[in-house]
Amino acid sequence: MEKQIKKTVLLGASDNPARYSYLAINQLRAKNHPVEAIGRKKATVADIAIGTEKKPVENVDTVTLYLNPAHQQEYYDYILSLKPKRIIFNPGTENGELAALAEKNGIQAVEACTLVLLGTGQY
Repeated sequence: MEKQIKKTVLLGASDNPARYSYLAINQLRAKNHPVEAIGRKKATVADIAIGTEKKPVENVDTVTLYLNPAHQQEYYDYILSLKPKRIIFNPGTENGELAALAEKNGIQAVEACTLVLLGTGQY
């Protein structure tokens, strides 16, 4: 069975190899998932340019969060505008308010680890 390619927007991207978002970008690309990465500063990880702007992205399957809930609120409208199928709340990013908004807009809210999902073939 062929794996489905899932366009992913990663919020909270970092070029610091010690950060989970850095590892996630590398693993997503290793599995051929297209990635749009947004962080606090411009950088490049793997073949992905990390941007700082909330630019429109079409056909988003997944938004994966590496942002502390205190920093997520400014992205609520942006995330909802992407109309993803799901939002992954990685450990430490759980946010009941955003999860409720997502569900209200027909978006699946998942508390999981992107790295584990990728590693176990469940992404």
